[in-house]
Amino acid sequence: MALFDPDPPAPPVGARAVAELVTIETFLLARQPAEATGVLTSLLDDIALAGKLIANRTRRAGLTEMLGASGEINPQGEEQKQLDVYADDVMTAMLARGGRVCAIVSEERPEPTIIADGGRYVVVHDPLDGSSNIDSNVSVGTIFGVFERDGDASGDLQDRDWLRPGRDLVAAGYILYGTSTMMVYSTGDGVHAFTLDPEVGEFLLTWDDMRFPETPAYYSFNHASSPLWDLGVGSFVQWLNRPDTPRLSQRYIGSAVADFHRNLLHGGIFGYPAETGLPAGKLRLLYEAAPLAYLAEQAGGLGSDGRRRLLDIEPDDLHQRTPVFVGDRALVTRLQEMVEQSSVT
Repeated sequence: MALFDPDPPAPPVGARAVAELVTIETFLLARQPAEATGVLTSLLDDIALAGKLIANRTRRAGLTEMLGASGEINPQGEEQKQLDVYADDVMTAMLARGGRVCAIVSEERPEPTIIADGGRYVVVHDPLDGSSNIDSNVSVGTIFGVFERDGDASGDLQDRDWLRPGRDLVAAGYILYGTSTMMVYSTGDGVHAFTLDPEVGEFLLTWDDMRFPETPAYYSFNHASSPLWDLGVGSFVQWLNRPDTPRLSQRYIGSAVADFHRNLLHGGIFGYPAETGLPAGKLRLLYEAAPLAYLAEQAGGLGSDGRRRLLDIEPDDLHQRTPVFVGDRALVTRLQEMVEQSSVT
């Protein structure tokens, strides 16, 4: 379908199709409050530009010898892919310009990057989530969150400027690199999706005010790890497969952005539980879990670590991990109830 088609097909349940041609820049400016300075709008536009550059390189990765490991290890002890390094460099370069950002927290860097003479925003991001799937040509993505420094903050930046609970986010989103490149974001007024039209080089509004459908379709858990899950998580998955319960179809990609995106469109829940030997889970709270939970709540869903709301957890470490369950509110709530029941029996 051409993005200019005046009669596009019906959107997935929970999303509203957009027929007119609206660029992301036009949309951001139109949604900007009258009293706004426009700095956050420009910042999101910078992230969109970074997404275009990363999308161009991921599309051509096999042709430009960008597949495979870089030979470096990131702060989590994980082997970096060449595209991890490239995506991180692009995000840093785009965010460091323009005087809008004072600090950048990245999965690929052990400490925050401080921007001299920067602005009032702190950006946290995973430059290329799911990068272990790159060589298999599976969808990957960039996850980001934006915090604003305290209004009276002055002097040197402190840990408190980025070790913040997700409820303090002023914007969050992701860019999905798949069969098409899509940017999904929220600034607290709903969730909106834009598709990159490579012919004109613009992100164009595809779905406005996305919501989780009332009837969920999928659950996304890695069944291979089920023997290592907490009892309550296993009970929840068994409950999903009973004949008298929703009986959702199981779909798991192993790329958090891709799994979350499909469930946002069609309804469902994505989970990465704690495991025996991995009690804190795998996903990072600050720049993966919190932004996805923020989007989930803006779309009528919920994010939880199995016991508490993800957006209420205050991180005490830059790369702190957490179990993650995000998606349909009723399903996440049910999972929490079953985890709580298992802990008292």
